Amino acid sequence: MAKATRSRTTRKQTAALVLGVGSFAHSIGTALKDAGAKVSTYLTRNYGHFPPTLVGPAFSKDAIADPTAILADRSIDVVIPQSIDWAQAPWAENLVRSGTGIFSPTGEAMRIERERDFARKLCSDFGIRFPQAYVASNRLEAEKILRDHPQPFVIKNPLCSPTSPVHTILCETVEDTRAWLRNVNYAEGVFLQEYLGRAEAGHIVLVSGGEIYSLVTNQEYKYAFNGNMGIVAGAPLGGLVERDPDDKYGLAKQLIHPLLPWLREVKFNGPLQVTAIKRGGKWHVIEYNIRIGVTSGPMILRMLKNPVEAVVRTTRNERLDLRFKEDLKFGCSLTLAGYGYPFTQVRGPQLPLEVSEPLDCDVWWNEVARGSEGKLMATGQRIADVIAIAPTLKSAIAKAYSNIGKLRVVGSYYRTDVGETLWPPGTV
Repeated sequence: MAKATRSRTTRKQTAALVLGVGSFAHSIGTALKDAGAKVSTYLTRNYGHFPPTLVGPAFSKDAIADPTAILADRSIDVVIPQSIDWAQAPWAENLVRSGTGIFSPTGEAMRIERERDFARKLCSDFGIRFPQAYVASNRLEAEKILRDHPQPFVIKNPLCSPTSPVHTILCETVEDTRAWLRNVNYAEGVFLQEYLGRAEAGHIVLVSGGEIYSLVTNQEYKYAFNGNMGIVAGAPLGGLVERDPDDKYGLAKQLIHPLLPWLREVKFNGPLQVTAIKRGGKWHVIEYNIRIGVTSGPMILRMLKNPVEAVVRTTRNERLDLRFKEDLKFGCSLTLAGYGYPFTQVRGPQLPLEVSEPLDCDVWWNEVARGSEGKLMATGQRIADVIAIAPTLKSAIAKAYSNIGKLRVVGSYYRTDVGETLWPPGTV
């Protein structure tokens, strides 16, 4: 903390509390710490506890049932949730009432991600293109929708959550859809969204002070294997971001800016990401998220000259002055996946994690712990995210691949084709 002088008042070091585990908490926490913040983590899940301890103090939910107990004790200025599930926690109301800044919209504003059919209706109200979509409460209703509208559908849970009974199932034919409808969990019903193809891209903004500020256009590589083959994994196997404050691909202009009256009405302040498919030369919304993302988030914070200020001012719903580092224009994220991934029912033993050479880009550990002899061990199926940011896309990709090649765990793998497809945005 800087000392006060006659000409300058003392500036308090921003204290941040990250709600999360693994690589998300490790990456977001480190980016903020490196920018001058004091970072702590509240561990919200039962894995990935070691990486956040490399950033600062970490508190288990088993030891502290209500994280608001940490706020006053550590003079927390801002809370950064990993997922929207915090709003369903028994302590959520205490957190909102505490007055601590939350890097997330709250209340009515959360519905844009939480309720898929609400997002569809919102797009309809504001003239934004959205795939044809239906909600069914059971299998009979779902199969009737398919008979009445014989086309492939993406099957999703009506309510978005990491613990949803149905995770996204992408069906590219009517037969695929029919087969899956016989096998999904209808505990919360299903949301059937017209399949529009694979020309997908995203755009991330901050909404604050009643204005929209573009950050990056991004691409996530969601399929498990090279060539965009295999199943859609629970989290992306790679990602690209391009610094894009001017919205060069038009995603924000077409799919976010029309929502400005609603965003102002519900006092939305926080991150907002749109994921879209380009079809017939036009973007169509697939979904909105109210987070900066596990793959994109740390790259965005690294690209900003003033990430702590941007986060804090967003939580206060103030106007922003975003400043980017001139030499950082593109980022590439690669995931080292462990034994059995993405088939989470297949589990391997804890395995040694070897780093053959010094790393020269960001590497965020996920399901990793330190063994009894002090050596790193892979403890699950998503081991690490390797992230490189550079002046050009080519150099960012090359640096990320150079570094992920220095990591080894038996049975692990990573995609070797990130950037070869799906980029630039709107292409397959």
